[in-house]
Amino acid sequence: MEKIEEQFANLNIVKRSLRTKEPTYLLGIDTSKTVQADKGSLAAVLCSKGSIRIYDKERLNILREFSGYPGILNGVKFANSHDSVYSSCTDGTVKCWDARLASEKPVQLFKGYSSNIFISFDINCDDHVICAGTEKVDDDALLVFWDARINSQDLSTTKDPLGAYSETHSDDITQVCFHPSNPNMVVSGSTDGLVNVFDISVDNEEDALVTTCNSVSSVSHIGWAGKDYKQIYCMTHDEGFCWWDLNHLDTDEPITCLNIQNVREGINMKEDTLDYLIGGLYHEKMDRLFIVGGTNTGVIHLLSCSATGLVYMCSLQGGHSATVRSFCWNVQDESLLTGGEDEQLLLWKPGAVEKTLTKKGSMKIASSVYQRVRVHGNDSYKKRKKQ
Repeated sequence: MEKIEEQFANLNIVKRSLRTKEPTYLLGIDTSKTVQADKGSLAAVLCSKGSIRIYDKERLNILREFSGYPGILNGVKFANSHDSVYSSCTDGTVKCWDARLASEKPVQLFKGYSSNIFISFDINCDDHVICAGTEKVDDDALLVFWDARINSQDLSTTKDPLGAYSETHSDDITQVCFHPSNPNMVVSGSTDGLVNVFDISVDNEEDALVTTCNSVSSVSHIGWAGKDYKQIYCMTHDEGFCWWDLNHLDTDEPITCLNIQNVREGINMKEDTLDYLIGGLYHEKMDRLFIVGGTNTGVIHLLSCSATGLVYMCSLQGGHSATVRSFCWNVQDESLLTGGEDEQLLLWKPGAVEKTLTKKGSMKIASSVYQRVRVHGNDSYKKRKKQ
């Protein structure tokens, strides 16, 4: 644990993105899995105005921007084997662009069913299957699936769904996350408080449901952890944290490793505060789960997760001036990308020194941003809890 703490604490800013004409929150970050010697690596950033910006990861200059207009994009993810970048859209599609092409038109369009509004998605580890979650419309909240493979005999750029799951969530599906190495395992989270694990190799939804965990709150983030990634964790919109061990499904041991309804209470932050959680990172070599959180003034905190609770480790200061909304931490090359409500995209590396130490001030953004950053209601899971 000391090594990861030292690695995180030694990070310094080497580059800041330039301010753009139209202010926007930076809500999500992913980096390309492939690197070309002459072109380097790419970073894709989800913006609150409903678009995705493609950056040169090292220089942080914007190369191009993709829009979901008239819909709003939700989530951002690079393919695992090529430079395609995906996002779900409120217009009832999942869109795929070639991140190295300047064309604004998606190279692939995955169409949902009538009235679908997609607010979450993921693509599995072999790039074969896409799954997207919908807002609740009438009584339906769906997980919709597509075959993402490119068929050389079918050059159509539009694909229809393979099918959908409709019985396991009763409200907006805010999160979808495939297993890092098993292409058939996927976990979903919802404002109904439920976190569901599926094996999609099974024919029907009822049998595909491996287990249901209840966070007793509206789910904001989910991920996989543990040896062979047989654990799942989730964060909630009211800053709760839950952690479950799927190894215990067929034993008498409880599957709940940790359940904290409000992480802002009861954690020793020494001289600082913890205002919110951003996301998690499972470190394979150390077999440890780490949580990243922050303050409303832009300080980033690293927490260690164990069965006894969350423990504060160290902080990064002097970077952001407002709430940090997203991060992408590459443990292999020890780099960290962070984005926030101050419009800044920052690149951190160990022991580096920033050439220009200009810190951008906090921004006030028009109300359209607040419409984009949706606050989910808790009525659904409260009703379920009473039942």
